[in-house]
Amino acid sequence: MRTRRRKKLSQSAHHTMSELNITPLLDLAFVLLVIFIITTAPAVNDIAINLPSAANNPKDPPPKINNLTVDEQGNIFLNSRPMQVKELRDVLIELRKSDPDLSIVVRGDLTVQYQKVITVLDILTQANVNKVGLATEAAGP
Repeated sequence: MRTRRRKKLSQSAHHTMSELNITPLLDLAFVLLVIFIITTAPAVNDIAINLPSAANNPKDPPPKINNLTVDEQGNIFLNSRPMQVKELRDVLIELRKSDPDLSIVVRGDLTVQYQKVITVLDILTQANVNKVGLATEAAGP
């Protein structure tokens, strides 16, 4: 009779072993899902830019912005002073030496040849001027 009991116990033990407990598998799946979501988060800032910091002293005077204008005939003016292309590069290098944070706003006439403005931008690059802005007007309604 004891042998029969053992058989019944072993059969019932095999029967419970055939059922699969999926709770640990679900826990593992959720952990892997969370890790996957965290590690594959999209990069928000792909563009490298220099942002201003809030730690600067607000009492500092604003930087002087120099205007570089190219009129409709292709004449170049730095702060309303007429310049030649060769002279402009030397003047910009001297200004850059005296002010490492030199700021330039390029104003090109609507009808000027595109190459004239590109020449001015190339000269700014050669003079190592990093803070360059291009002036535009807002379109009418």
